[in-house]
Amino acid sequence: MAWLRDPDRPALLSVVFWLVLGATVAANLAMPSDAGARALFFADVALLCGLWPVMPWRPDRGRRLVGPAFLTGTLVLGLTGAAGTHMPLLLIGVANLAFVYGMRVATAILAVFGVITVVAMPLFYGRTIVQALIETGVTAVLAAFSMGMASAVLRARHLAERVRELTVAEERARMAAEMHDSIGHHLTVIKVGLENAERFRDSRPAAAWAEVHQAKELTIAALADARRWVRALRPLALNGHLGSAALQRLADSFTGTGVRVAFEVTGTERPLEADAELVLYRVLQEGLTNALRHAEGESVRGTLAFEKGKVVLVVADDGKGRSDDQAHGFGLSSLADRVKALGGDLTSGNAARGFELRAELPS
Repeated sequence: MAWLRDPDRPALLSVVFWLVLGATVAANLAMPSDAGARALFFADVALLCGLWPVMPWRPDRGRRLVGPAFLTGTLVLGLTGAAGTHMPLLLIGVANLAFVYGMRVATAILAVFGVITVVAMPLFYGRTIVQALIETGVTAVLAAFSMGMASAVLRARHLAERVRELTVAEERARMAAEMHDSIGHHLTVIKVGLENAERFRDSRPAAAWAEVHQAKELTIAALADARRWVRALRPLALNGHLGSAALQRLADSFTGTGVRVAFEVTGTERPLEADAELVLYRVLQEGLTNALRHAEGESVRGTLAFEKGKVVLVVADDGKGRSDDQAHGFGLSSLADRVKALGGDLTSGNAARGFELRAELPS
């Protein structure tokens, strides 16, 4: 039933739709009408009720023919006894086309409606040109409001996408700096160790081989660290994946590491702010990475729960748990500060089995 709470559908349009549709039905019942016309009217009402929940409000949602079908239904409503009260429904249909097909298409359709109204009313409904122009003017005012709201929502969506892109870019830059520091430290120590080995190779062969052995171990650690960072950075570059989809892709990217990784979503998913999405992403990333580094377990599970007024992400493994230093390292301390800045709370510690990381954010 998630389509009943489509986050892309402007809430104001939902209120207007149901109120106007109810008023249109009441007006029709108050007017005398023959049985055939009334049956056709209520069949059209049923059609609009069925189309409304599945109408797309973004161009990438598919079902692109639902909007034109809804608009046609609102026109038929006016021809089967709506007494003019259907006009806001028609404007909602045009606004939907603005969301799906663009403002130019919706504006062109409104212009055609205006011309048809001015021509058809005197010819078919016995109105004067002046009356037709007055009704067209009233419709134009309502249309300006409808199109203005559609334009504002489209602009807000564009700005939200830009904010999300900039937030992700900033996070990638920060992670790249951390990767540079981490791997750079390993490479520096390896360089010093190999220089020592070169210096000791004749006078102290045993010490030289010890330095080589240490450099080998550090090289393995550096490679593992590099693979973890590449795995962590890659999903941030995936376009079109937001919310739980991005988290799922992150969890999937850890497949093949020797630990079973699972991710699930409970509750009805709601859109989140860009900062909240990114913090949750980093919490899951930190939880999965630390599970691979320290847990020595067989599996790790991430659970994203949408609860009333909040969203909770829990990352739990079945490993050996952590020491105090591991459980309160720099990475988790930094994450805790970022979660707190958003009004949330980050807790971590050993559970009945393994280690658990829990982030709770207001939603």
